[in-house]
Amino acid sequence: MTTCVVVKKNNEIAIASDSLVTFGDTRLSHAYEVNEKILQVGDSYITLAGTAAHFPVMRKLMTGMGEECRLAGRDEVFETFSKVHEILKEKYFLNTKEDEDDPYESSQITALIANPHGIFGVYSYREVFSFDRFWGIGSGRNFALGAMYAAYDREHNAREIAEIGVQAGAEFDKSTSGPFRIYSFPMK
Repeated sequence: MTTCVVVKKNNEIAIASDSLVTFGDTRLSHAYEVNEKILQVGDSYITLAGTAAHFPVMRKLMTGMGEECRLAGRDEVFETFSKVHEILKEKYFLNTKEDEDDPYESSQITALIANPHGIFGVYSYREVFSFDRFWGIGSGRNFALGAMYAAYDREHNAREIAEIGVQAGAEFDKSTSGPFRIYSFPMK
């Protein structure tokens, strides 16, 4: 799968991801495919975990939403991803079924968002979290979370902590590999 992280510290925000794509036991590294897992929409950076099919769909969908793509706060992220869900069903034929007793239709999406307003996580039922320090998604997230936790209160900035997170994912998760993409910027 992947390792993707977001970090907020001292008025700086960072988002990072690895660049490996896997298909079962097959690894498609950066040497064979560009594998950009972070997309920019306005002043927001979005990264995803899950099926590789999400990346072209979400890139096309989110960049095509124009002014309807608002991600400046938790409520705006929720509203935008609720619209995204509708579009995924109608235009891209999203399979919303996960488990029989699901409380809502699934968007089948796990995403992290970083912008000057904060760091956010979005999960399949459009649950939105606003994080104060850091978070991670993907198969390497637990390694990344542990490494970022250990580094956070030390003399590191947000970009350095994000890099530590994705490096830990690549070190221990078989589905994570560099090169890494890291973007950082000041908060508003």
